[in-house]
Amino acid sequence: MRRPVTIGVAGGTGSGKTTVARAILQRVGPQRIVHLEQDEYYRDLSHLPLEERRKVNFDHPDALETELFVAHLAQLQAGQSVESPICDFATYTRLGRTRPLEPRPVILVEGILILAEKSVRERLDIKVFVDTDADLRFIRRLMRDTAERGRTPQSVVQQYLATVRPMHLEFVEPSKRYADIIIPEGGFNRVALDLVTARIEAITRDGAT
Repeated sequence: MRRPVTIGVAGGTGSGKTTVARAILQRVGPQRIVHLEQDEYYRDLSHLPLEERRKVNFDHPDALETELFVAHLAQLQAGQSVESPICDFATYTRLGRTRPLEPRPVILVEGILILAEKSVRERLDIKVFVDTDADLRFIRRLMRDTAERGRTPQSVVQQYLATVRPMHLEFVEPSKRYADIIIPEGGFNRVALDLVTARIEAITRDGAT
């Protein structure tokens, strides 16, 4: 089996990574891509009281079980299926069930810190960074966390100032230098998406990685 093409999409919180990932899925074809999401690999905190879970710095690399994430990525690249964990962002725990992922010709890896982690970065054939202004990213996070994750506006602001912004400046923003392609405006940048899609098609056609 030919080694799958592995593309990584990184960027700060609310940058539009998911929009870009969905655009790539649609353009390349969902039947040809397996989508591996770093967000699902936050460490399970069910052993801690809820108040203690809320104090954890989820924007630091240590909050993620990167070793399992890399192991699953390696298995998919080797043509093996994996069982991805499912994270409950409202309770900061993992659900009891998993999501089966089958190997495909293209692996789409998405996450805030994938370019900051060398063990992940060195497994990527195409590295994309979605670059969006900080004010837009904050607004999107505020809307998402209050609508989908049961957070109050005050708690979102406090978390953003305490951990999200400092960790972005320390880990996420510097990882941009590893990107092959930087996409301003996220999924609305059609020219950049055309370039990414064309590159994926070229690699899968030629068999070069």
